[in-house]
Amino acid sequence: MALKRGFSISGLNKNRRGGSRLPIVVVIFFCVLSPLIFFVGRGLYTTSSSTDQNLNAVGSGKQHLNWRERLALLHVKSIFSKEVIDVITSSTTDLGPLSLDSFRKNNLSASWKVIGIDSSVEDNAASEPNQTATVVKQEAPKGKEDNISDDDSRSGDTPAKLARRQLREKRREKRAVELLRQDDEAIARLESAAIERSKLVDGAVLGKYSIWRKEMDSENSDSTVRLMRDQMIMARVYLSIAKMKRKLDLLQELQTRIKESQRVLGDSLADSDLHPSVPEKIKAMGQVLSKARELLYDCKLVTGKLRAMLQTADEQVRSLKKQSTFLSQLAAKTVPNGIHCLSMRLTIDYYLLPLEKRKFPRSENLENPNLYHYALFSDNVLAASVVVNSTIMNAKDSSKHVFHLVTDKLNFGAMNMWFLLNPPGKATIHVENVDEFKWLNSSYCPVLRQLESAAMKEYYFKANHPTSLSSGSSNLKYRNPKYLSMLNHLRFYLPEVYPKLDKILFLDDDIVVQKDLTKLWSVDLHGKVNGAVETCGESFHRFDKYLNFSNPHIAKNFDPNACGWAYGMNIFDLKVWKKKDITGIYHKWQNMNEDRVLWKLGTLPPGLITFYNLTNPLEKTWHVLGLGYNPSIDRSEIESAAVVHYNGNMKPWLELAMTKYRPYWTKYIKYDHPYLRNCNLSE
Repeated sequence: MALKRGFSISGLNKNRRGGSRLPIVVVIFFCVLSPLIFFVGRGLYTTSSSTDQNLNAVGSGKQHLNWRERLALLHVKSIFSKEVIDVITSSTTDLGPLSLDSFRKNNLSASWKVIGIDSSVEDNAASEPNQTATVVKQEAPKGKEDNISDDDSRSGDTPAKLARRQLREKRREKRAVELLRQDDEAIARLESAAIERSKLVDGAVLGKYSIWRKEMDSENSDSTVRLMRDQMIMARVYLSIAKMKRKLDLLQELQTRIKESQRVLGDSLADSDLHPSVPEKIKAMGQVLSKARELLYDCKLVTGKLRAMLQTADEQVRSLKKQSTFLSQLAAKTVPNGIHCLSMRLTIDYYLLPLEKRKFPRSENLENPNLYHYALFSDNVLAASVVVNSTIMNAKDSSKHVFHLVTDKLNFGAMNMWFLLNPPGKATIHVENVDEFKWLNSSYCPVLRQLESAAMKEYYFKANHPTSLSSGSSNLKYRNPKYLSMLNHLRFYLPEVYPKLDKILFLDDDIVVQKDLTKLWSVDLHGKVNGAVETCGESFHRFDKYLNFSNPHIAKNFDPNACGWAYGMNIFDLKVWKKKDITGIYHKWQNMNEDRVLWKLGTLPPGLITFYNLTNPLEKTWHVLGLGYNPSIDRSEIESAAVVHYNGNMKPWLELAMTKYRPYWTKYIKYDHPYLRNCNLSE
């Protein structure tokens, strides 16, 4: 700088003397710049040669820094960190600036970076810069950058720090290996579970789903079906708006598209069931809806139409539910043609028999208190035969079992004829006609007196005069014959029907016996009258479900949270019954319920009242209920039960029975029997 300043002053003096500056500039160029260019060029050549040697030695190189770069680095080092300077320095290689493209060309992962360790540049550095070896290191993951640094920084670490760093690295490696092992174990468990599930798929049974089916490829196998339905809903909305605004062309086009969508959609439930032309129909409907939106869209109007459609759909659902209830109750109260045919044929043949052939053997056992006595009240021949057959087939000694059957006069002949033709092994059986019980009259029995009253006839037969399916569902339930038949109320008169017996097991005709029941006679009832299985859960099948606790008589005498129990299989101690006057208690409450303010219908509510605090709970395995209405009963629970009960509308002899429960009942019927074949009764 001093030299330049001297030249500038001399030039200035020459200018002052009026001389030319051009010769001075030429002299400066040849005297100063030419030697500088020569030495710099030689230095570049030397540096280049040294760099080539280093490249051959370590497989990577770095261009030297010329004097301008060294000068710049002196000022830059005070601004940037050494890691940043290393990256900038490494970018001067022959590959050009550091970029992602350079990594892709060299097939290196983006998690790798070039870290160069350059030599320090001193202020008096007139010599060539020291060469640095370029090292390729893998970039450490986040959270571990503080453990990886350059050689210069590590050189200052103490041995203790180095030992701790190595220990940390070993722990990380060990943890990584452990995580990999856990991942492998989890994957193995998932694969095993998937294999087990695939084994459960029965591909040979039609109608069952397989995870390998085409429609199971996606999570939403009905997405297209739902899209079409949504389009049809919006099309109906715009249809009503177009009709209101007299857009006749758009109205006709919407009607056409709706019909096409309905025709293509049909009853499809999954996308795999749709016609191949569905995408075209969806596209055409979408175009019409876009057009309708441009012409007719009004947020308030569309919202109102959708709300009206929702209300209409809700009303339709309620109406269909009422109709479904009506039809199920209607089906439950009807007798199938086959069973009616069987009853008629047996009745005719019975009355053609001579009197001496109408008697059952072993009548001396009917009043023997040392035998096992069963009470069965039914007007269904086939159902009664299943109860008797299942009990005898599972009994250890059938000769000790006595069946007391009571039916009405219409089925008396049929019931006798069936068991005369099909005697239950060595067991004793006796059939009686409820209409021949002269003591069971309206002066003694409150139910008979109430059924003969005009108010009860109005309630049971003419309430609201239903004229349609939807309006008569509730009243039909009250008019079910089982609620009006004395066979259903005869259970409250067991000591009167069987005065010589001490204990008796009451069975409904919609049950199936699966085990020997003789142990029930040795169950200790702890001084109670009734042994039954309780049916209550946390908040259901308790007294408040069956009785009207708004009535003071009910509220004062009973606990609304008391547990309910089931009829269907009940062991009764007739000695305690007589002592407690159970029939008198029943009469008292039945008389109080003449206007039906205590309970509505059936025999369970008066049974809960009559046997209140007089019922001993049995183990649940004795009696499993719900096969006539509950489709989710566990199979193991059914098979371990002594008695299964088809309580509900879906009786096993009806077509609406649940097919998965029906085999437990049908296996006790011989469908090759001549009477059953003649009446077309089959499984």
